Amino acid sequence: MSGGLWCVLSPVCRRLGLGTQPVLPSSLLTGSTTVKWRKGNAGEGCSLPGSSWGERLADAVTPLWRLPYQEQLQVKYENQRKVLQTLASRLQELGVDVQKPGELCCPLRPVVPSPVINGYRNKSTFSVNRGPDGNPKTVGLYVGTGRARNIVCVRADHVKNIPSNHKHVAQCYEEFIRRSPLDSCILFHEGGHWRELVVRTTSHGHTMAIVTFHPQQLGQEALATQKALLKEFFASGPGAGCALTSLYFQESTMTRCSHEQSPFQLLYGEPHIFEDLLDLKFRISPDAFFQVNTSGAETLYRAVGELSQADGDTVLLDVCCGTGTIGLSLARHVSKVIGIEIVEKAIEDARWNAAFNGISNCEFHSGKAEAVLPQLLSSWEDTQPLVAVVNPSRAGIQLRMRENFSHCSTLPESAEALAVWFTSPAC
Repeated sequence: MSGGLWCVLSPVCRRLGLGTQPVLPSSLLTGSTTVKWRKGNAGEGCSLPGSSWGERLADAVTPLWRLPYQEQLQVKYENQRKVLQTLASRLQELGVDVQKPGELCCPLRPVVPSPVINGYRNKSTFSVNRGPDGNPKTVGLYVGTGRARNIVCVRADHVKNIPSNHKHVAQCYEEFIRRSPLDSCILFHEGGHWRELVVRTTSHGHTMAIVTFHPQQLGQEALATQKALLKEFFASGPGAGCALTSLYFQESTMTRCSHEQSPFQLLYGEPHIFEDLLDLKFRISPDAFFQVNTSGAETLYRAVGELSQADGDTVLLDVCCGTGTIGLSLARHVSKVIGIEIVEKAIEDARWNAAFNGISNCEFHSGKAEAVLPQLLSSWEDTQPLVAVVNPSRAGIQLRMRENFSHCSTLPESAEALAVWFTSPAC
Protein backbone atom coordinates (compact mmCIF):
# COMPACT_ATOMS: atom_id res chain seq x y z
CA MET A 1 0.00 0.00 0.00
CA SER A 2 1.46 3.38 -0.97
CA GLY A 3 2.11 6.16 1.51
CA GLY A 4 -0.85 8.13 2.73
CA LEU A 5 -3.87 7.62 4.92
CA TRP A 6 -6.56 5.00 4.98
CA CYS A 7 -9.08 6.14 7.55
CA VAL A 8 -11.26 3.39 8.99
CA LEU A 9 -14.73 4.36 10.20
CA SER A 10 -15.20 7.91 8.93
CA PRO A 11 -18.61 9.23 10.08
CA VAL A 12 -20.26 11.86 7.90
CA CYS A 13 -23.96 11.36 8.66
CA ARG A 14 -24.23 14.05 11.29
CA ARG A 15 -22.57 16.69 9.13
CA LEU A 16 -24.98 15.97 6.30
CA GLY A 17 -28.06 16.07 8.49
CA LEU A 18 -28.74 12.34 8.34
CA GLY A 19 -29.18 11.94 12.09
CA THR A 20 -27.27 9.63 14.40
CA GLN A 21 -27.86 6.35 12.58
CA PRO A 22 -24.46 4.83 11.74
CA VAL A 23 -23.21 5.50 8.21
CA LEU A 24 -21.30 2.78 6.45
CA PRO A 25 -19.35 4.24 3.51
CA SER A 26 -18.03 0.76 2.70
CA SER A 27 -19.60 -1.47 5.24
CA LEU A 28 -18.87 -4.80 6.76
CA LEU A 29 -21.59 -5.69 9.23
CA THR A 30 -20.85 -8.47 11.66
CA GLY A 31 -24.36 -9.60 12.41
CA SER A 32 -25.91 -10.26 15.79
CA THR A 33 -29.35 -10.92 17.12
CA THR A 34 -29.94 -7.26 17.85
CA VAL A 35 -29.76 -3.73 16.57
CA LYS A 36 -30.22 -0.86 19.01
CA TRP A 37 -32.02 1.92 17.22
CA ARG A 38 -32.19 4.45 20.02
CA LYS A 39 -29.68 5.84 22.47
CA GLY A 40 -30.13 5.01 26.13
CA ASN A 41 -31.02 1.87 28.02
CA ALA A 42 -33.93 0.97 25.77
CA GLY A 43 -36.46 2.93 23.76
CA GLU A 44 -40.19 2.48 23.62
CA GLY A 45 -39.78 -0.41 21.20
CA CYS A 46 -42.35 -1.91 18.89
CA SER A 47 -44.16 -4.26 21.25
CA LEU A 48 -47.04 -6.26 19.94
CA PRO A 49 -50.45 -5.84 21.60
CA GLY A 50 -50.76 -8.09 24.61
CA SER A 51 -47.03 -8.70 24.93
CA SER A 52 -45.67 -9.45 28.39
CA TRP A 53 -43.30 -6.96 30.01
CA GLY A 54 -40.40 -9.26 29.19
CA GLU A 55 -41.37 -9.40 25.53
CA ARG A 56 -41.85 -5.63 25.44
CA LEU A 57 -38.34 -5.22 26.82
CA ALA A 58 -36.94 -7.63 24.23
CA ASP A 59 -38.73 -5.68 21.50
CA ALA A 60 -37.21 -2.43 22.79
CA VAL A 61 -33.64 -3.65 23.25
CA THR A 62 -33.46 -6.27 20.48
CA PRO A 63 -36.15 -5.29 17.96
CA LEU A 64 -35.34 -8.05 15.45
CA TRP A 65 -35.37 -10.95 17.91
CA ARG A 66 -38.65 -12.39 16.59
CA LEU A 67 -37.17 -12.87 13.09
CA PRO A 68 -35.05 -15.83 11.96
CA TYR A 69 -31.38 -14.84 12.04
CA GLN A 70 -30.92 -14.78 8.27
CA GLU A 71 -33.88 -12.42 7.97
CA GLN A 72 -32.32 -10.19 10.63
CA LEU A 73 -29.15 -9.93 8.57
CA GLN A 74 -31.13 -9.06 5.46
CA VAL A 75 -33.02 -6.32 7.33
CA LYS A 76 -29.70 -4.85 8.45
CA TYR A 77 -28.28 -5.01 4.94
CA GLU A 78 -31.29 -3.28 3.41
CA ASN A 79 -31.25 -0.62 6.11
CA GLN A 80 -27.61 0.23 5.41
CA ARG A 81 -28.24 0.26 1.66
CA LYS A 82 -30.97 2.87 2.14
CA VAL A 83 -28.67 4.96 4.34
CA LEU A 84 -25.98 4.91 1.65
CA GLN A 85 -28.52 5.83 -1.03
CA THR A 86 -29.57 8.86 1.04
CA LEU A 87 -25.94 9.75 1.64
CA ALA A 88 -25.19 9.57 -2.10
CA SER A 89 -28.13 11.88 -2.83
CA ARG A 90 -26.99 14.42 -0.23
CA LEU A 91 -23.44 14.35 -1.57
CA GLN A 92 -24.72 14.99 -5.09
CA GLU A 93 -26.76 17.94 -3.79
CA LEU A 94 -23.56 19.35 -2.28
CA GLY A 95 -21.74 18.96 -5.59
CA VAL A 96 -19.59 16.05 -4.43
CA ASP A 97 -18.84 13.57 -7.18
CA VAL A 98 -20.11 10.09 -6.36
CA GLN A 99 -19.72 6.93 -8.42
CA LYS A 100 -22.76 7.12 -10.70
CA PRO A 101 -26.21 8.72 -10.44
CA GLY A 102 -28.60 6.43 -8.65
CA GLU A 103 -25.86 4.19 -7.25
CA LEU A 104 -24.32 3.97 -3.82
CA CYS A 105 -21.46 6.34 -3.10
CA CYS A 106 -19.21 3.43 -2.12
CA PRO A 107 -19.36 -0.37 -1.98
CA LEU A 108 -21.67 -2.10 0.46
CA ARG A 109 -20.27 -5.46 1.46
CA PRO A 110 -22.40 -8.45 2.47
CA VAL A 111 -23.22 -8.92 6.12
CA VAL A 112 -20.83 -11.26 7.92
CA PRO A 113 -22.80 -13.35 10.46
CA SER A 114 -21.75 -13.52 14.09
CA PRO A 115 -20.38 -16.95 15.11
CA VAL A 116 -22.52 -16.68 18.27
CA ILE A 117 -26.14 -15.58 17.99
CA ASN A 118 -27.56 -15.75 21.52
CA GLY A 119 -26.03 -14.96 24.91
CA TYR A 120 -22.97 -13.44 23.30
CA ARG A 121 -22.62 -10.35 25.50
CA ASN A 122 -19.59 -10.36 27.78
CA LYS A 123 -20.70 -7.08 29.41
CA SER A 124 -24.17 -6.05 30.57
CA THR A 125 -25.31 -2.91 32.37
CA PHE A 126 -28.43 -3.18 34.55
CA SER A 127 -30.34 -0.19 35.90
CA VAL A 128 -32.25 0.19 39.17
CA ASN A 129 -35.70 1.78 39.00
CA ARG A 130 -39.40 1.13 39.49
CA GLY A 131 -40.60 -2.16 38.06
CA PRO A 132 -43.98 -2.95 36.49
CA ASP A 133 -45.28 -3.62 40.00
CA GLY A 134 -44.03 -0.24 41.25
CA ASN A 135 -41.16 -1.64 43.33
CA PRO A 136 -38.35 0.98 43.15
CA LYS A 137 -35.73 -1.71 43.76
CA THR A 138 -36.10 -3.55 40.47
CA VAL A 139 -32.92 -4.45 38.57
CA GLY A 140 -33.17 -4.68 34.79
CA LEU A 141 -33.42 -2.62 31.61
CA TYR A 142 -35.74 0.22 30.70
CA VAL A 143 -38.93 0.19 28.70
CA GLY A 144 -40.20 3.68 27.91
CA THR A 145 -38.52 7.08 27.79
CA GLY A 146 -37.77 9.90 30.20
CA ARG A 147 -39.44 12.39 27.87
CA ALA A 148 -42.70 10.48 27.99
CA ARG A 149 -42.25 9.86 31.73
CA ASN A 150 -43.25 6.24 31.29
CA ILE A 151 -40.00 4.47 32.19
CA VAL A 152 -40.40 1.01 33.68
CA CYS A 153 -37.46 -1.15 34.74
CA VAL A 154 -37.98 -4.74 33.58
CA ARG A 155 -35.92 -7.81 34.40
CA ALA A 156 -33.87 -8.99 31.42
CA ASP A 157 -35.13 -12.59 31.43
CA HIS A 158 -36.44 -12.42 27.83
CA VAL A 159 -33.44 -10.64 26.31
CA LYS A 160 -31.61 -13.30 24.32
CA ASN A 161 -28.27 -11.58 23.84
CA ILE A 162 -27.64 -11.40 27.60
CA PRO A 163 -26.18 -14.65 29.02
CA SER A 164 -27.86 -16.44 31.90
CA ASN A 165 -25.03 -15.82 34.37
CA HIS A 166 -25.41 -12.05 33.88
CA LYS A 167 -29.12 -12.36 34.63
CA HIS A 168 -28.32 -14.44 37.72
CA VAL A 169 -25.99 -11.77 39.13
CA ALA A 170 -28.66 -9.12 38.43
CA GLN A 171 -31.30 -11.17 40.27
CA CYS A 172 -28.97 -11.57 43.26
CA TYR A 173 -28.22 -7.85 43.30
CA GLU A 174 -31.95 -7.15 43.28
CA GLU A 175 -32.36 -9.50 46.24
CA PHE A 176 -29.59 -7.72 48.10
CA ILE A 177 -30.89 -4.17 47.63
CA ARG A 178 -34.42 -5.26 48.53
CA ARG A 179 -33.05 -6.52 51.84
CA SER A 180 -31.14 -3.28 52.38
CA PRO A 181 -32.71 -0.50 54.49
CA LEU A 182 -31.18 2.04 52.08
CA ASP A 183 -33.29 3.28 49.18
CA SER A 184 -32.44 2.96 45.51
CA CYS A 185 -31.20 6.12 43.80
CA ILE A 186 -33.58 6.89 40.95
CA LEU A 187 -33.16 10.68 40.86
CA PHE A 188 -30.04 12.12 42.45
CA HIS A 189 -31.80 15.09 44.02
CA GLU A 190 -34.40 12.84 45.66
CA GLY A 191 -31.80 10.86 47.57
CA GLY A 192 -31.26 7.12 47.67
CA HIS A 193 -28.10 5.11 47.18
CA TRP A 194 -28.23 1.84 45.22
CA ARG A 195 -27.66 2.39 41.52
CA GLU A 196 -26.65 0.39 38.46
CA LEU A 197 -24.86 -2.93 38.18
CA VAL A 198 -22.30 -3.89 35.50
CA VAL A 199 -21.49 -7.57 34.90
CA ARG A 200 -18.50 -8.67 32.82
CA THR A 201 -17.66 -12.28 31.97
CA THR A 202 -15.07 -14.15 29.91
CA SER A 203 -14.67 -17.54 28.27
CA HIS A 204 -12.36 -18.50 31.16
CA GLY A 205 -15.42 -18.51 33.43
CA HIS A 206 -14.44 -15.25 35.11
CA THR A 207 -17.23 -12.97 36.36
CA MET A 208 -16.76 -9.37 37.46
CA ALA A 209 -19.55 -7.38 39.11
CA ILE A 210 -19.39 -3.59 39.57
CA VAL A 211 -21.93 -1.88 41.83
CA THR A 212 -22.44 1.89 41.54
CA PHE A 213 -23.52 3.62 44.75
CA HIS A 214 -24.51 7.24 45.41
CA PRO A 215 -23.03 8.18 48.81
CA GLN A 216 -25.37 11.17 49.36
CA GLN A 217 -24.52 12.33 52.91
CA LEU A 218 -23.29 9.03 54.33
CA GLY A 219 -20.13 9.15 56.40
CA GLN A 220 -17.16 6.84 55.97
CA GLU A 221 -18.29 4.47 58.74
CA ALA A 222 -21.72 4.03 57.18
CA LEU A 223 -20.15 3.52 53.75
CA ALA A 224 -17.80 0.89 55.17
CA THR A 225 -20.80 -0.94 56.62
CA GLN A 226 -22.58 -1.07 53.26
CA LYS A 227 -19.46 -2.31 51.48
CA ALA A 228 -18.99 -5.03 54.10
CA LEU A 229 -22.61 -6.16 53.74
CA LEU A 230 -22.33 -6.27 49.94
CA LYS A 231 -19.10 -8.26 50.13
CA GLU A 232 -20.58 -10.73 52.63
CA PHE A 233 -23.68 -11.25 50.47
CA PHE A 234 -21.70 -12.19 47.35
CA ALA A 235 -18.71 -13.89 49.04
CA SER A 236 -20.50 -16.16 51.51
CA GLY A 237 -24.20 -15.27 51.47
CA PRO A 238 -27.05 -15.88 49.00
CA GLY A 239 -25.03 -14.32 46.18
CA ALA A 240 -22.13 -16.76 46.54
CA GLY A 241 -23.67 -18.91 43.82
CA CYS A 242 -22.66 -16.24 41.32
CA ALA A 243 -19.04 -17.34 41.89
CA LEU A 244 -17.70 -13.84 41.34
CA THR A 245 -14.07 -13.50 40.35
CA SER A 246 -14.16 -9.78 41.20
CA LEU A 247 -16.56 -7.56 43.11
CA TYR A 248 -16.08 -3.82 42.71
CA PHE A 249 -17.80 -0.86 44.38
CA GLN A 250 -17.81 2.69 43.04
CA GLU A 251 -19.12 5.76 44.83
CA SER A 252 -20.46 8.08 42.17
CA THR A 253 -22.41 11.34 42.28
CA MET A 254 -22.54 11.49 38.46
CA THR A 255 -24.30 9.47 35.81
CA ARG A 256 -20.96 8.01 34.69
CA CYS A 257 -17.71 8.25 36.58
CA SER A 258 -14.21 7.22 35.53
CA HIS A 259 -11.68 5.53 37.80
CA GLU A 260 -9.77 8.81 37.97
CA GLN A 261 -12.88 10.69 39.11
CA SER A 262 -13.91 8.05 41.63
CA PRO A 263 -11.75 4.93 42.03
CA PHE A 264 -13.21 1.48 41.60
CA GLN A 265 -12.85 -0.18 45.00
CA LEU A 266 -12.13 -3.92 44.96
CA LEU A 267 -14.23 -5.50 47.70
CA TYR A 268 -13.59 -9.13 46.88
CA GLY A 269 -11.54 -11.33 44.53
CA GLU A 270 -9.06 -10.52 41.77
CA PRO A 271 -8.40 -7.03 40.33
CA HIS A 272 -8.72 -8.20 36.70
CA ILE A 273 -10.42 -10.79 34.56
CA PHE A 274 -8.83 -12.33 31.46
CA GLU A 275 -10.01 -13.21 27.96
CA ASP A 276 -8.53 -14.98 24.93
CA LEU A 277 -8.92 -13.47 21.47
CA LEU A 278 -7.12 -14.57 18.29
CA ASP A 279 -4.61 -16.64 20.28
CA LEU A 280 -3.76 -13.66 22.50
CA LYS A 281 -4.55 -13.14 26.18
CA PHE A 282 -6.08 -9.85 27.34
CA ARG A 283 -6.40 -8.35 30.81
CA ILE A 284 -9.62 -6.45 31.48
CA SER A 285 -10.13 -3.75 34.13
CA PRO A 286 -13.55 -2.60 35.41
CA ASP A 287 -13.92 0.36 33.02
CA ALA A 288 -11.76 -0.85 30.12
CA PHE A 289 -13.39 -1.08 26.67
CA PHE A 290 -13.57 -4.59 25.24
CA GLN A 291 -15.81 -5.72 22.38
CA VAL A 292 -18.95 -7.21 23.94
CA ASN A 293 -19.12 -10.09 21.44
CA THR A 294 -15.75 -11.83 21.77
CA SER A 295 -16.12 -14.37 18.97
CA GLY A 296 -17.71 -11.73 16.77
CA ALA A 297 -14.77 -9.42 17.51
CA GLU A 298 -12.40 -12.06 16.16
CA THR A 299 -14.37 -12.06 12.90
CA LEU A 300 -14.24 -8.26 12.82
CA TYR A 301 -10.50 -8.03 13.43
CA ARG A 302 -9.71 -10.56 10.72
CA ALA A 303 -11.79 -8.48 8.31
CA VAL A 304 -10.06 -5.26 9.37
CA GLY A 305 -6.71 -6.88 8.67
CA GLU A 306 -7.81 -8.04 5.22
CA LEU A 307 -9.49 -4.77 4.21
CA SER A 308 -6.70 -2.52 5.46
CA GLN A 309 -4.15 -4.20 3.17
CA ALA A 310 -1.56 -3.49 5.85
CA ASP A 311 1.85 -5.09 5.32
CA GLY A 312 5.24 -5.20 6.96
CA ASP A 313 5.97 -1.54 6.14
CA THR A 314 2.70 -0.19 7.54
CA VAL A 315 2.22 1.69 10.80
CA LEU A 316 -1.17 0.94 12.37
CA LEU A 317 -2.78 3.81 14.29
CA ASP A 318 -5.42 2.42 16.67
CA VAL A 319 -7.56 5.37 17.77
CA CYS A 320 -9.69 4.80 20.89
CA CYS A 321 -7.86 1.50 21.30
CA GLY A 322 -9.32 0.35 24.62
CA THR A 323 -7.22 -2.56 25.92
CA GLY A 324 -5.38 -2.70 22.58
CA THR A 325 -7.21 -5.66 21.05
CA ILE A 326 -7.26 -4.47 17.42
CA GLY A 327 -3.69 -3.22 17.36
CA LEU A 328 -2.27 -6.25 19.16
CA SER A 329 -4.18 -8.70 16.99
CA LEU A 330 -2.70 -7.09 13.84
CA ALA A 331 0.74 -6.31 15.25
CA ARG A 332 2.46 -9.27 13.59
CA HIS A 333 1.35 -8.00 10.16
CA VAL A 334 2.66 -4.42 10.48
CA SER A 335 5.91 -2.68 11.38
CA LYS A 336 4.48 -0.72 14.32
CA VAL A 337 1.26 -0.13 16.28
CA ILE A 338 0.40 3.17 17.97
CA GLY A 339 -2.64 3.09 20.27
CA ILE A 340 -4.50 6.05 21.80
CA GLU A 341 -7.11 5.79 24.56
CA ILE A 342 -8.58 8.28 27.04
CA VAL A 343 -9.09 5.69 29.84
CA GLU A 344 -5.76 5.38 31.67
CA LYS A 345 -6.58 1.97 33.17
CA ALA A 346 -7.29 0.64 29.69
CA ILE A 347 -3.87 1.88 28.55
CA GLU A 348 -2.31 0.06 31.51
CA ASP A 349 -4.13 -3.07 30.37
CA ALA A 350 -2.98 -2.56 26.77
CA ARG A 351 0.66 -2.26 27.83
CA TRP A 352 0.34 -5.33 30.05
CA ASN A 353 -1.32 -7.24 27.21
CA ALA A 354 1.50 -6.36 24.82
CA ALA A 355 4.18 -7.43 27.29
CA PHE A 356 2.42 -10.63 28.33
CA ASN A 357 1.93 -11.70 24.72
CA GLY A 358 5.52 -10.89 23.81
CA ILE A 359 4.58 -8.11 21.37
CA SER A 360 7.29 -5.46 21.22
CA ASN A 361 6.28 -3.26 18.25
CA CYS A 362 3.43 -1.48 20.05
CA GLU A 363 3.23 1.79 21.97
CA PHE A 364 0.16 3.10 23.77
CA HIS A 365 -0.65 6.69 24.74
CA SER A 366 -3.23 7.92 27.24
CA GLY A 367 -5.31 10.99 26.41
CA LYS A 368 -7.95 12.40 24.09
CA ALA A 369 -7.40 11.49 20.46
CA GLU A 370 -7.79 15.11 19.32
CA ALA A 371 -5.02 16.15 21.73
CA VAL A 372 -2.61 13.25 21.28
CA LEU A 373 -2.90 12.83 17.49
CA PRO A 374 -1.44 16.24 16.52
CA GLN A 375 1.59 15.59 18.73
CA LEU A 376 2.18 12.13 17.27
CA LEU A 377 1.65 13.12 13.65
CA SER A 378 3.15 16.62 13.51
CA SER A 379 6.43 15.32 12.11
CA TRP A 380 5.07 12.37 10.15
CA GLU A 381 6.78 11.62 6.87
CA ASP A 382 4.65 10.37 3.98
CA THR A 383 7.22 7.77 2.95
CA GLN A 384 5.70 5.16 5.26
CA PRO A 385 2.11 3.95 4.85
CA LEU A 386 -0.27 4.50 7.73
CA VAL A 387 -3.54 2.72 8.44
CA ALA A 388 -5.82 4.39 10.99
CA VAL A 389 -8.48 2.30 12.72
CA VAL A 390 -11.26 3.95 14.72
CA ASN A 391 -13.73 1.62 16.40
CA PRO A 392 -16.34 2.72 17.23
CA SER A 393 -16.40 5.63 14.81
CA ARG A 394 -16.03 9.19 16.09
CA ALA A 395 -17.59 12.26 14.49
CA GLY A 396 -14.99 14.62 13.03
CA ILE A 397 -12.08 12.19 13.16
CA GLN A 398 -11.57 12.29 9.38
CA LEU A 399 -11.17 16.07 9.43
CA ARG A 400 -8.64 15.90 12.26
CA MET A 401 -6.66 13.23 10.42
CA ARG A 402 -6.71 15.28 7.22
CA GLU A 403 -5.49 18.39 9.08
CA ASN A 404 -2.64 16.43 10.65
CA PHE A 405 -1.64 15.00 7.27
CA SER A 406 -1.98 18.20 5.25
CA HIS A 407 1.73 18.02 4.41
CA CYS A 408 1.49 14.53 2.89
CA SER A 409 1.81 14.75 -0.88
CA THR A 410 0.19 11.36 -1.41
CA LEU A 411 -2.98 12.03 0.58
CA PRO A 412 -5.83 11.90 -1.95
CA GLU A 413 -8.06 14.92 -2.42
CA SER A 414 -11.02 12.83 -1.40
CA ALA A 415 -9.66 10.80 1.52
CA GLU A 416 -10.28 7.16 0.79
CA ALA A 417 -12.56 5.95 3.57
CA LEU A 418 -13.25 2.43 4.71
CA ALA A 419 -16.00 1.95 7.27
CA VAL A 420 -16.12 -1.19 9.34
CA TRP A 421 -19.19 -1.10 11.58
CA PHE A 422 -19.69 -3.89 14.08
CA THR A 423 -23.33 -4.09 15.09
CA SER A 424 -22.96 -6.38 18.08
CA PRO A 425 -21.00 -4.05 20.40
CA ALA A 426 -23.55 -1.30 19.86
CA CYS A 427 -26.39 -3.49 21.08
